[in-house]
Amino acid sequence: MLSSLRPDVVHVCTPHDTHVPIALEALAHGAHVLLEKPVAHTVPEASRLIDALAGFPDLQVGVCLQNRYNATSQAAKKFLSTARVRGGSATVFWHRDEAYYAKRPWRGVRERSGGGVLINQAIHTVDLMQWLLGDVTQVTGQSGRYADIPGTDVEDTANLLLDHAGGARSVVFATVTNAVDSPVAIEIVTSSAVLRIRGDLTITDDDGRAEVAAERKSDSKGRDYWGASHQLLIADFYRAIEAGEPFWITPAEALKSQRVIDEIYRKSA
Repeated sequence: MLSSLRPDVVHVCTPHDTHVPIALEALAHGAHVLLEKPVAHTVPEASRLIDALAGFPDLQVGVCLQNRYNATSQAAKKFLSTARVRGGSATVFWHRDEAYYAKRPWRGVRERSGGGVLINQAIHTVDLMQWLLGDVTQVTGQSGRYADIPGTDVEDTANLLLDHAGGARSVVFATVTNAVDSPVAIEIVTSSAVLRIRGDLTITDDDGRAEVAAERKSDSKGRDYWGASHQLLIADFYRAIEAGEPFWITPAEALKSQRVIDEIYRKSA
């Protein structure tokens, strides 16, 4: 297909361990690449792609960390740009059972997926925490297989303690052993207000006054937790290509959250 059709853009939506080989093949045929997260199933494999990009200066590679395009994330980012952040917390309480992994067996095999709840589900939340609070300078935490889901060797639960540049600290708890998919919750405490994201964003200042930023409603027929931001990210990627401007969520940028996750895996080994 790459040889005969010569596509302008290739979207890589395949299992994690195939991301980099497909991306490199597409680049070699002159196509821009938009990768679903993560960049790769391992940090060294992701680094292999990043190192290769110097050989394709006219081509763009973006990564789908679409939650940065959420209306709530954008509003929080704007508020935090002038605030002194003290710290934050986030929870991901989702449900993935044996049938989920049986449907796509690679998801539950570390050798192919790279891991479980952290790299497959909670990576979006980890990415938001480091994007909103600042680059992560130190990682402490643990991951484990507490539910022992049949047919898997990946973690189902993890906890993280993150120190951010600038002095803030955040805690993250993620699991796919919850009874249902509950909304992701993020709380960020500043010197003058508390920001809470759970669906919508509520900013409550020290005087008790609250401001609400509503999240966009998706008109997609896909899974409701995909939201509307995936469309926005893809449109922005195409806009950047047409304008000859660099797309901002590069593999190197996306690797920041993956390095945090990799450190938890290393500490849990």
